[in-house]
Amino acid sequence: MVSGEHTDPRPDASAPDRDEPFVHPAVFYRGAEDYLSQTVPFVLDGLAAGQPVAVAVPPGNLHAIRREVTGDDSVTWLDMTEAGRNPGRIIPTVLRAFADQHPDRHVRIIGEPIWPSRTATEYPACVQHEALINLAFTGRDVTILCPYDADGLSETTLADAKATHPLLVDRDRSWSSDTYAPDRIVDAYNRPLPELAGTQVRILDAGEPHRARQAAVGLATDAGLSADGIDAIAMVVTELVTNSIEHGGGSPRLQAWITDTEIVYEVFDTGRLTDPLAGRRPVPSGSFRGRGLLLVNTFSDLVRTHTSPQGTTIRTHFRRT
Repeated sequence: MVSGEHTDPRPDASAPDRDEPFVHPAVFYRGAEDYLSQTVPFVLDGLAAGQPVAVAVPPGNLHAIRREVTGDDSVTWLDMTEAGRNPGRIIPTVLRAFADQHPDRHVRIIGEPIWPSRTATEYPACVQHEALINLAFTGRDVTILCPYDADGLSETTLADAKATHPLLVDRDRSWSSDTYAPDRIVDAYNRPLPELAGTQVRILDAGEPHRARQAAVGLATDAGLSADGIDAIAMVVTELVTNSIEHGGGSPRLQAWITDTEIVYEVFDTGRLTDPLAGRRPVPSGSFRGRGLLLVNTFSDLVRTHTSPQGTTIRTHFRRT
C-alpha cells in the first residue's frame, strides 16, 4: 500500500471557480513511487466515499495502480493505449461513457492520454482532447485527474498541460494555473495537416458514398487489412463522405495514402467545422442523427482535423498491423 498524505483535488483545493463542480487537475509526477503516491490515494479516497472510480492509463501504470488497490472489484480499469489510441474517442467512449452511468453521484476518473511514446502525429489530437474536456464536462460533478510524466515529456507538453488544466498538482502542492487557456490551445493546434510519406492514391468518386466506399475497401483489401479493419474503413469513409456531402458544400475530395504501417484516408470539403465537440458527444439511445463523426472517431486509430474559412480536412488513420 502506498503511504503518505493525500490532498484531494476537489474545488476547495484552490480551484479557480469554487462554484464549478467539475475539477480537472494535471498531476505532475517524477518516477513510479511519485506516480503511485498521487494516484492511489485518489482512488482509495473515492472508494471510501462510495464514489464511482475509473482508471484509464497506459498498461504499465494501470498494473501498478491496480496492485495497490486490492480487495475492491468496483473500480473500472481501462488500458488507455487501446481505449484512447484515438484521442478523439476518449471523451465519448471513455470519460462520458463512465460518468453518464452515474448521473447523480460524484465520479472520479484518472485519465492519462499523453505519455512519452505518443507520436508527433498523435500529439495535436491529444492536447486538443485535453482542452476540450473542460467544455465537455462544465457543470458536471466529476473529477478527472490527468497524470503527466514530468521527466519523460517535453517542456512544450508540460506547458500545454498547464494551459489545458485549471488546477495543477505535484508532490508538494496544488495551485491554480495562471496560463489556463483551453480555447487558445484548441485554436493553436488547429493546423494544416502535414504532408504524408508513402503512396498517394486519389479517389475520384467521392461524390457518391457507395462508390467511395467501394474504392476505399478495395484499397484496404489490396493492402492486406483484416476483415475487421476493412469493415471499419468502409464505415468511416462512408460516414465522412456522406457528412461532407450533407454539411460541407457537397463536393468532397477523397484521397488516401498507403505506408508500411497504416492506411490514411482524407476528406476535404469547403465547409467549416464550427463545433469543437463534433464527434465527441455520446448520442442518446434511439437517436438516428449526429452519429457520423462519432462513428469516425470510434472506429479510427487516429483522427486529425484542420478547419478554416477555406474548408475542412479530416484525416483518418488505420493501422495495417
